[in-house]
Amino acid sequence: MTTVEGIVLKERSVGEQDKFIDILTKESGVLEVSVKGARKINGKSGSSTQLLAYSRFCIDKRGSYLYLNSAEPIHIFYGLRGSLTKISLASYFAEVLRFCIRPETQNGDILRLMLNCLHYLENGERDESFLKAVFELRLMSEIGYMPDIVACRGCGVFEPEELFFCIRDGGFFCADCFDSESTDDFMKIKLPVLSAVRHIVLADMGRLFSFRVSESAQQRLSALAESYALTHLERSFGTLDFYKSLL
Repeated sequence: MTTVEGIVLKERSVGEQDKFIDILTKESGVLEVSVKGARKINGKSGSSTQLLAYSRFCIDKRGSYLYLNSAEPIHIFYGLRGSLTKISLASYFAEVLRFCIRPETQNGDILRLMLNCLHYLENGERDESFLKAVFELRLMSEIGYMPDIVACRGCGVFEPEELFFCIRDGGFFCADCFDSESTDDFMKIKLPVLSAVRHIVLADMGRLFSFRVSESAQQRLSALAESYALTHLERSFGTLDFYKSLL
């Protein structure tokens, strides 16, 4: 038997009383665990194994399958369920993580990213568009798709007032170096957006959320982060489509 802490990314019903859950853990990636009797009225693990519950799980391994022995809730994020946009955005985060994270991988910072985003989302301490952009760009950096945001690839200038960011390869050119005929995959942004991207991908996790941008810069940052994530993950997500339909 092993004990892990993690957050439930998905539930799938099996038969009349059982279900499978996918758990994002710090040490072992995403684990698929069978929960027997989870749908009984008097089931002991109901709250601990629901979607987005952060819990401590005791797990038995029998052959190649994992079974839940017991679970203790740490934080359930009930506050997310009071807003359809909040729970939809959180579900998008969970779907992306299920796609990106594999079993038997170390994910301490990614688990922390998810928990922090849900904390701010639940408490309304940051705008949804802000949290979505932070999640997308930092996750991409953590899984190996960090953008190259050090300097202009043409002249090396560090803080151009205006620049063109390449969504596909993550680099940028200042306005003076940019080839105006190469508009595909490039997004025109200004320095405050570049500074926000640099903070998101480079800051220590403890300082990740400690920055502000203007409303106009936030709109551009949100568009860049979403395009960058979907381009490099090479797919769309139904939860994202639903979330955007609510806005």
